[in-house]
This record gives sequence, structure tokens and C-alpha cells, in this order.
Amino acid sequence: MDSTIQRIVLVTGASRGIGAEAAAQFGAAGAHVVVNFREKRKRAQDVVDGIVTAGGSASVLGADVSDPAAVEAMVEEVGRTFGRLDTLVLNASGGLERDADAGYALRLNRDAQVNLATAMLPLMPEGGRIVFVTSHQAHFIHENDNVPQGYTPIARSKRAGEDALRALIPEFRERGVGFTVVSGDMIDGTIIVRLLERRDPGSVESRRAAGPLPTVEDFARVIVQAGTDAVADGHTFYVGGHDYQAASRR
Repeated sequence: MDSTIQRIVLVTGASRGIGAEAAAQFGAAGAHVVVNFREKRKRAQDVVDGIVTAGGSASVLGADVSDPAAVEAMVEEVGRTFGRLDTLVLNASGGLERDADAGYALRLNRDAQVNLATAMLPLMPEGGRIVFVTSHQAHFIHENDNVPQGYTPIARSKRAGEDALRALIPEFRERGVGFTVVSGDMIDGTIIVRLLERRDPGSVESRRAAGPLPTVEDFARVIVQAGTDAVADGHTFYVGGHDYQAASRR
């Protein structure tokens, strides 16, 4: 791999689901993709192997993004290996885990995102891009209270993370680094939908009744677009859920 000409893209939480598909699509577009994982190294390696088999370039990098020491080590590794980072996709999130404590969602969905973005910023050249991945339930929480039962704390923590990152746009801009957001409706086939189907099946049924849910491939395609298209700082890309957007304009 020649990192002097290939775009270097780091996708957090990329061992499965949306992150894995986004990594694959970035790889297909010619980038070298750094596949971040927290625990599942083999699964992350499978993502890398798939990218390489398809003719792309990728590598694994394990780190719990909520652990500042692990983030520091990840920054050092990216700097040592590639010398820069062109695109940072903040995809990792959580809070619905059974063993999660009351403050975990905010630590992961806000504090960890800000810490990782600011830690990676010195490695990002002019023209770089930071992409924050979120849900309509979180992005529109101030305008629309249609949030599945039990998901409100996670949605509020994701919105807090988005707001905190938007507050950093002037700092990103000083380095010539852009910031975009990708907000999606419930995405068919993701773990969050499976969890919600167990905890609040009515919320998933109502979304399906409104029309087909976007797929993982649909969402990942927009994440790649958000990481590459020339758009204004803070631009939000929307995937599905047109009723959310209509409600926000009323």
C-alpha cells in the first residue's frame, strides 16, 4: 500500500453491521480502511480479508474508544503506520447492552466521540473529514419525541455527542477538516433493530408499516458519500424516515 496516494479511512465499530459495510464500501472506492474493533478481532479480520479479497486495502486496529489510554495508543499507531488520517468515521455507539451502567451511554456516545475526534485531529490534513453516524431518533429528539421505549437515554446521549462535535467545527475548520453527520431511520438487519424488536416490538412494526426500512448497504453508501462529497461544514445526510424530516419542518 502506498499511503502517499491512498486515502486513509478509519471506521470505528467496524467489525459488523453498518461499520463493516461502510468499511467494505470505502475499500471498494480505493481507500485504505482501518477497521476498528473493541473485542471481536476475528470478526474484524474477516472484514479486512473481505476487502482485500475484493481487491482493496485494509488493516485491523483494536481499541475501546471509550478508554482514553486505548485511544491514545490508536492515535500513535495510525501516526506511526500511515503518518496521517484523511477520514474518521465515528460509527461506534452503544448503551442498550444489558450490563451497561447508567452513565455508559453518555461516556461512549458523547465523551468518547469528542475525545477521539480531537485526538485524531493533529493527524488529519487539510481536506480531511470527520463523519458522525447517528439515528433519526437521536438527531430529531428535540423536534420529535417518537422514540422507542427504553431508547430515550441512548438517543439523548447520541444527540449530546452530535452537539458537542458541532461545537468543535471552528476548531476543525482551522485545520481545514470538514465535519458531516449521517442520520438514519431504523436500519433493517442491524443489531439495534433486533434489540428493539425484543424490547419494544411495536416501535419497529410502526416503522415498517410506514414503508421499507433502509438497508445496511443503503446507509453505508451514504456514509461513504458523507466522507467524500464536497459539502458545507455541519451538513447532515439523511437516510430514510421522511416523516421525521417533515415533522422537523413544521
